[in-house]
Amino acid sequence: MRKFLVNVNGTSYEVEVEELKGEVKPAAPAPAPKPAAPAPGGAAETICAPMPGTIVGINVKVGDSFKRGQVLIVLEAMKMENEILAPHDGRVVNINTQKGSNVNSGDVLIAFE
Repeated sequence: MRKFLVNVNGTSYEVEVEELKGEVKPAAPAPAPKPAAPAPGGAAETICAPMPGTIVGINVKVGDSFKRGQVLIVLEAMKMENEILAPHDGRVVNINTQKGSNVNSGDVLIAFE
């Protein structure tokens, strides 16, 4: 066992960590994300919420074209605004949220093609 001093938000904690020798067993795999419902209009891709939060801005409408890196949605999480960027050029097929909505991690926000 090795001891470490860890500071979290100004509070110090003493922790003990066991060093494993020899073969290390891998951690259990994370559960697979739930599949998104097919988007209307045959859209091939979706943008999902990366974390739980509140939608504070939607910068596109259904039918709008967008460019790679464009801010599509602004998500507030832990009092910080996070910009959800377009992964590549596309066109909005469906918007599955609205301003003021609370979303969970993995929720589909926008379907696009």
